[in-house]
Amino acid sequence: MIQIIPAMDIISGECVRLTKGDYSTRKSYSGNPLEMAERFCGAGLKRLHIVDLDGARASFPENLHILEKIISRTGMEIEWGGGIKNRQALDAVLDSGASQAICGSIAVSDPDEFRTWLSEYGPDRIILGADVRNGMIATHGWMQDSSVSVEDLVERFLPFGLSRVICTDIACDGMLCGPSLGLYAGLLRRFPELGLTASGGIGSMEDIISLDRTGIGSVIVGKAIYEGRISLEEIEEFNSKQENSGKCSREE
Repeated sequence: MIQIIPAMDIISGECVRLTKGDYSTRKSYSGNPLEMAERFCGAGLKRLHIVDLDGARASFPENLHILEKIISRTGMEIEWGGGIKNRQALDAVLDSGASQAICGSIAVSDPDEFRTWLSEYGPDRIILGADVRNGMIATHGWMQDSSVSVEDLVERFLPFGLSRVICTDIACDGMLCGPSLGLYAGLLRRFPELGLTASGGIGSMEDIISLDRTGIGSVIVGKAIYEGRISLEEIEEFNSKQENSGKCSREE
């Protein structure tokens, strides 16, 4: 059963969405991230994907007070990304209550340090953020292209316990055009034991169903929710059907 994870990007204390990571396309949807988180929690969603866009630009998390408030009020599991470029930033995120820290650029720029983090903090606390443009990893807020493919990046860290990857197709991000099914299916074939989260392009419940059929474990949904393409009621209904289906299968 695929897990739906709502996304929240934060700039200056507001919930925003960008298109393809371009800050000039910023669109604000709510001035109260805590209120949005409570809505997600009220719809039965257990996990929240938060990206600190201020922190991404500053190379250090800047909205951890929002993280602390959300956890205090909702108890949701938070996966947090943005600005985690060194151990001090990583500690700040985890100490503020995040269940997992999403690390991307550091895995490319300093792979030895990322391996150390996997070993010391455990793969259950560290998520590899693999942001892909034309099959290659982009770093530093998607502003720099690397010569490392997503497959090579994953392969590099599997021996060190890597267990979860969020893969975002930058070309689809914020476009509501549908996910890159071929990209994710290919990664699952090569790394069948990997906990893979799809991100980018989700525009309808049909997109989520298509990903579920490929065997993807989880999907991040942002703009489609904020733009009303997918309602929280639809997500609740989908989750309820999935849970009931799972119960029937176990009983049989």
